[in-house]
Amino acid sequence: MLCSNAVRAAQTLHPVPGFGSDGMEQVAQQTLTRYTFDGVPQRKGKGVAIVWFRNDLRILDNEVLYKAWISSEAVLPVYCVDPRLFGATHYFGFPKTGALRAQFLIECLADLKRNLMKRGLNLLIQQGKPEQILPTLAKAYGVHTVYAQKETCSEELNVERLVSKKLQKVVLPSGEGVSSKHKPTNGTKVELIWGCTMYHIDDVPFSCTSLPDVYTQFRKSVESKSTIRSCIKVPASLGPTPDVKDWGCIPEASTLGIQSEKVNKGMSFTGGESAALSRVHEYFWKKDLLRTYKVTRNGMLGPDYSTKFSPWLASGSLSPRFIYEEVKRYEKQRESNDSTYWVLFELIWRDYFRFLSIKEGNSLFHVGGPRSVRTNWSQDQALFDAWRNGQTGYPLIDANMKELSATGFMSNRGRQIVCSFLVRDMGIDWRMGAEWFETCLLDYDPCSNYGNWTYGAGVGNDPREDRYFSIPKQAQSYDPDGEFVAYWLPQLKPLPKEKRHYPGMMYIKPVVALKFGNTKPTNSKATASGARRGGMEEKKWKRMQ
Repeated sequence: MLCSNAVRAAQTLHPVPGFGSDGMEQVAQQTLTRYTFDGVPQRKGKGVAIVWFRNDLRILDNEVLYKAWISSEAVLPVYCVDPRLFGATHYFGFPKTGALRAQFLIECLADLKRNLMKRGLNLLIQQGKPEQILPTLAKAYGVHTVYAQKETCSEELNVERLVSKKLQKVVLPSGEGVSSKHKPTNGTKVELIWGCTMYHIDDVPFSCTSLPDVYTQFRKSVESKSTIRSCIKVPASLGPTPDVKDWGCIPEASTLGIQSEKVNKGMSFTGGESAALSRVHEYFWKKDLLRTYKVTRNGMLGPDYSTKFSPWLASGSLSPRFIYEEVKRYEKQRESNDSTYWVLFELIWRDYFRFLSIKEGNSLFHVGGPRSVRTNWSQDQALFDAWRNGQTGYPLIDANMKELSATGFMSNRGRQIVCSFLVRDMGIDWRMGAEWFETCLLDYDPCSNYGNWTYGAGVGNDPREDRYFSIPKQAQSYDPDGEFVAYWLPQLKPLPKEKRHYPGMMYIKPVVALKFGNTKPTNSKATASGARRGGMEEKKWKRMQ
């Protein structure tokens, strides 16, 4: 399977999903129709409610949108282009949002706006801080409640607090709001709704403060004691909206202070819910790749070895509960096997990191991690630059880092390998790697990114995850013919396949020596051993990819 994927990957550019705009629109429309109310539920509320879109840029299974609609006479959807998202990372000053993720976000907003307009709404887009924009809108339109998705990390929580504080000071005109009980001095309420995980936070069998330190304990507990809620359906029409004269424009990269970049090699992801639903349809139903996911998921080259759902999950363009329901539909209509289960296994990892961010708080971002481990990390800029620019002299590392810079994506296996190399072989501060990933990744979210990096650096809450990845063994196990490294490092393509990972003087001199493992090809017995170890190592660096 991996070999055939490598052959298909020989072309220069792979759109993900592989549909054109018309095809994506058709799939999205068919899917959304399945999740539309047959009748029209009766609205119970009065006045105007705001939907403050954050990392939930979708219509399907969006409880925030539904609750705002059911509790009001008119809904005002709002997205605030917060300048803080385009500032600098905390410790090392990298861009918080790189050009490729910015473009992905722009596409998500454009698609959300189109889909809302099909249901009688629109999307008001304003540039500025939510705590400044939302109170102004609340006062102008007499908004009784701002509905939004609840977040878990400190920067997002701080914005929630600022918004709530400013909205409390809003003076609503007499008669506005949900009922006659509202008085002119009442502020606008904020209702934060949980909606980012497969298992709802209220349904897991323990509080986040008592979350198990070991993933397996968490998984077994939720699988045996919790149920997954059904997706939220939406009415065919979500209108009306308030009378808004200027709905704003979809931002361009230049207005965000970012120089636009285009993907011209590797995988090119399209942002938005329509693309997300199309990718699920493509992977599960059109190509029937779900059947073999567990076998192929450790691949590196091409769009078909794994689901690639993670960029849309991170932006909230795709609901994890929808993926769950599609897996169950697939199992009923086609086949239930280890692969169908493993997709859900990965989603539970994603949930775990989200809940873990509540338990551990800002320790996820501290150098010692949740366990306050003392390590004498280096911050050698030259070594770090060699790593991030793909110039370490180790083809497997360099190819992965070049893919990240060129596409905003890297395979699950690749992330584990480059993390291990940075912290184990180079001895570089893991936070430098985590912040560079924050810049580059299309699927960046703070919980999965920093949760995974603390595990990879050996400072996470489970000390058993402190493992080393041998570059030679990983190369032999997961890129045995050097197809992946030859794709991203064309100078290696003329070499015999057995030389591509060990090019010697025909490539860059290694910037550091490996701490463990020689740099010569391993024999078949060692390769098999490496593959088995790889199976154990898969507990690291999880998200739904």
